Amino acid sequence: MQQKTELRTSKYFMELEEHFGAHNYHPLPVVLSKGEGVFLYDVEGQRYFDFLSAYSAVNQGHCHPRIIETLIQQAKELTLTSRAFYSDQLGIYEKYITNYFGYDKVLPMNTGVEAVETAIKLCRKWSYQVKGIPINQAKIVFATGNFHGRTLGVISASNDSSSTSDYGPYMPGYEIIEYNNLESLEAVMSQENVAGFIVEPIQGEAGVVVPNDDYIAQAYAICQKYQCLFIADEVQTGIARTGKLICCEHSQVRPDILILGKALSGGVLPVSAVLADDHIMLTIKPGEHGSTFGGNPLACAVAKTALEVVQDEDLANNAEEMGKIFRSTLLTSLKGSELVTEIRGKGLLNAIEINDAEDSSTAWDLCLQLKDAGLLAKPTHGNIIRFAPPLVIARSQLEQCCEIIATTINNFEHGGVNAEK
Repeated sequence: MQQKTELRTSKYFMELEEHFGAHNYHPLPVVLSKGEGVFLYDVEGQRYFDFLSAYSAVNQGHCHPRIIETLIQQAKELTLTSRAFYSDQLGIYEKYITNYFGYDKVLPMNTGVEAVETAIKLCRKWSYQVKGIPINQAKIVFATGNFHGRTLGVISASNDSSSTSDYGPYMPGYEIIEYNNLESLEAVMSQENVAGFIVEPIQGEAGVVVPNDDYIAQAYAICQKYQCLFIADEVQTGIARTGKLICCEHSQVRPDILILGKALSGGVLPVSAVLADDHIMLTIKPGEHGSTFGGNPLACAVAKTALEVVQDEDLANNAEEMGKIFRSTLLTSLKGSELVTEIRGKGLLNAIEINDAEDSSTAWDLCLQLKDAGLLAKPTHGNIIRFAPPLVIARSQLEQCCEIIATTINNFEHGGVNAEK
């Protein structure tokens, strides 16, 4: 009995991962075993507010009952056929999601980075077959600070050394310009053989970098001017996270290609999608792109229910309202802080920037103290802490979390004790 108890401690599970797993992550030292709504529980039974939401994959909250019920019921019937055959779930899902976002066609995939790769391929295909760019000469434009995933095709567009170091040679045909700089965008888009521009409306992994109010709308206009595709990577910003169904709606922009993932399944299993109209999507013919698990019956059923939850529970409006409260409350509570230099975000995708170098441990140490106070968050780029709770969070819960965050930061700054759980 004693041995069994020992095996279930956090220390035991962390040592297992350290010994048998690749060391490609640096997790916060907490071992989670249960999730419900906005809460996570560790193996010792401690409860935490989740302010990462699995990088915005659980917008609908952990283990949402409707989504889990759909998962269970569909798993009993049929999980996978491959795309060698039709299924009774795929067409229903395709009709639902295309109507939901307003596009002619969807190409379903599994992970966010697969969707990004799909969009890149689709852009190139369109550029040769529709725009008439000479074969193998198409250029796709990316922005500095981007994070589109970890595949070789995607990191070739990154300027982050932690993503690119020792992985070359890189994919040709990419141009990288400064994010939030319209002059640089127009200069490169006016060149020959440019196929499209792929951009995150808010750069999440870069530290919730919010561009100027007119940036997305003007970038879209520049793409139209030069007959190039505007491709929005809304894997992290989409599905109501920023207070709109997709973040581009804040700028009244409808992307030529829309990339979705993460919360598309409510965090239940990998589901992603690329949406576009016929003149773009139908350039890809049978056998030219696909995935064994892409569009599988289980994923289709789950994703449809996950999107229904977003709509039925009005999660976009809740994210908009709670986000305003979150930022205004922290701005007031942390006024005069010399540690926090900026509080920024949109909807429930927010961040605070610490007045320290990127290689400082301050943000990490703060996250450890937040954990002790009952709230889980994670640093990005060293000195930035992202705050992104599930969109089902209630005002009373949000206000409690704001108090935890403000008290923890103020006590940390003044050398006091941490906030109580």
